[in-house]
Amino acid sequence: MDRDIPSLRYGWLVFSVTSLGVMLVQLNIGSLYVALPAVVAHFHAGPAASIWILLTYQLFNTVLILLFGKFSDIFGRRQLYLAGFLVFTAASLVIGFLDNVASLLVLRVLQAAGGALIITNTTALITDAFPREHLQSGLSMNVLVSSAAQLLGPIAGGLLATLAGWQWVFWFNVPFGIAGIVWGMVALAPQRKPSYREPIDGWGNLFAFLSLSGIILAVSEGGIVGWGAPVVLVGWALAVVLGPIFILHERRTAHPMVDLALFNIRPYAMANVAAFLNAMARSTVVLLVALFYQSLYHLSPLQASLRVIPVTVGMVIAAPLSGRLARRYPARILSTAGLVATMLGLIILVFLLSLNIPFWLVGIAIFCTGFGSGFFLTPNTSSIMLSIPASHRGMVNGIRSMLQNMGLVLSTALSLTLIANNLPPRLKNAMFLGTVTRIPLTDIARFIDGYRYAFAAMGIATVLGIFTSLMRGKVQSRSTF
Repeated sequence: MDRDIPSLRYGWLVFSVTSLGVMLVQLNIGSLYVALPAVVAHFHAGPAASIWILLTYQLFNTVLILLFGKFSDIFGRRQLYLAGFLVFTAASLVIGFLDNVASLLVLRVLQAAGGALIITNTTALITDAFPREHLQSGLSMNVLVSSAAQLLGPIAGGLLATLAGWQWVFWFNVPFGIAGIVWGMVALAPQRKPSYREPIDGWGNLFAFLSLSGIILAVSEGGIVGWGAPVVLVGWALAVVLGPIFILHERRTAHPMVDLALFNIRPYAMANVAAFLNAMARSTVVLLVALFYQSLYHLSPLQASLRVIPVTVGMVIAAPLSGRLARRYPARILSTAGLVATMLGLIILVFLLSLNIPFWLVGIAIFCTGFGSGFFLTPNTSSIMLSIPASHRGMVNGIRSMLQNMGLVLSTALSLTLIANNLPPRLKNAMFLGTVTRIPLTDIARFIDGYRYAFAAMGIATVLGIFTSLMRGKVQSRSTF
């Protein structure tokens, strides 16, 4: 059979491979959120290094997604997808043997590169393999696998960190990686080399990386070392200087990394901004709630992981419901309704979070944030993909993923900084080590206030997202310019 012609049988064969990739990446992200205190304790990481254990992966993964999207068009999706499995698996294996935090951060960069190779090519491989009339089924099942992995990730991280040790939070990736490499080599058909290779926008990638790095550096370090520290000022300088240069370069280059002309399409622009703001509002909820219970209640990683399950349960329930309703109601209404549900959950956390808050109330709040996000994502993604020409959908999917990752990175950096900034220097690392229960009640109150500030920042992002979502107008499908 000619594998260049999509067929349903081959489509599901490819889906079986991409499911392993989605599981590998999503399980890794969720498991580390819960197991972070155990990892920080082993490496004796300070507050800044603790934050960068998370941010290093998120930052490099965000920037590399767009770059690798172009690479896959040049070198072939199959080759780079399998390379992603190999890099991610090897990095996960080596991390478990490390005892130096600097080495850990380097290996996290490699993990990010492997994860970017996998995520960049997952949707493209499915799109290439499925016949058009069955593509929606393949993509929806891919979302289901991703949701299941997000549900299992925190549980797996808590279970492994509690019963087997922090190393297994990374080592349990290895069997998935090996299975993905072997099965991918068998199932994925070789691809023909493209006849035309569009040049890589090297300068655009460099400017994007440095400007985004500057923002993250300034936001994450400001609450730790002070807002006037040289490293913070350098970060702001990179962002302020190179951000406009990146925009100017992308407007002038013949082969931009990001086609800024697409943002002249109002539904597309507003839906992307809403996606970015939603990512800022939802992405760090699992991390903060897990740290809250480990630090203030001194729960084990496993116990804390069970406390964050309502987030993903909400997403799993809302996503298919939103998909069904999308046939009757416009994306603008459904996406906005999802953001409103997320805001309700954050309002509960901002105004009612305390040392004695009952878990059922926290559970309702984080269920609302998860349900709202699940309700938002499907129609908003559809709005983005239908509002631009079909010939640009590969680039558009990369931009969408990058913006959502940017929201995740900024949300993580800002949230942890707001908490740390509210604590005296002697306590800044307490939130990562799970030792807050051993400090005076007055300091615990300051710790809780920091959490409330973080959730308030997410709430502000959600309110902005609601207005942005409403401004998108009516979406019309575009096949050509």
